[in-house]
Amino acid sequence: MRARTLLVASAVLLTAGCAAEAPQVALPAAEPAPVEVAAASSGGACRLLDFGAIAQHTGAHFDVAAAVEQGDTHTCVVRAEAALLPELTLTVTDTSIDTSGFTQDVLPRGATKVSKLGKVAYRQKLPKTGKAGPGVEVGWLATEGRLATLRWTCPAGTDPAETEKMAGKLVDLARALDTRQL
Repeated sequence: MRARTLLVASAVLLTAGCAAEAPQVALPAAEPAPVEVAAASSGGACRLLDFGAIAQHTGAHFDVAAAVEQGDTHTCVVRAEAALLPELTLTVTDTSIDTSGFTQDVLPRGATKVSKLGKVAYRQKLPKTGKAGPGVEVGWLATEGRLATLRWTCPAGTDPAETEKMAGKLVDLARALDTRQL
């Protein structure tokens, strides 16, 4: 009987040693997969913008959008995560101004009038400021009583000829926006 007990005890001890858990090995965390977020998810005037449409019209790829609303004014700024400039800003404000008021009070001196954009529209070059390069602005009185502007700010050192090309691209983007969606 003693032999059997010793045999069973030995078997239990041997089996218990095999059942011990193996040491845990730490595995490196997987790289998080990038998630594309739509500009519209930022709300405000960003609801009118789409990163794909911006890229299609301007050739620039943006992936960050931020919106702010103050009173009747809705603003959206888009840029690339990797760089501060270029930057695109859309501002939309509810207004009761008419075309003659727009021409008198809003249309900047020296601006070029733009046809087939809202009730009345303009585009103008902007000088370089601080660390930013030159820019361009497109402004228009939308048909539903909204004043809208698109402003493009270039990186420092941008050739003014590139800014002029961007003005035409910005006008095309402005024509594609539906400010009634705000």
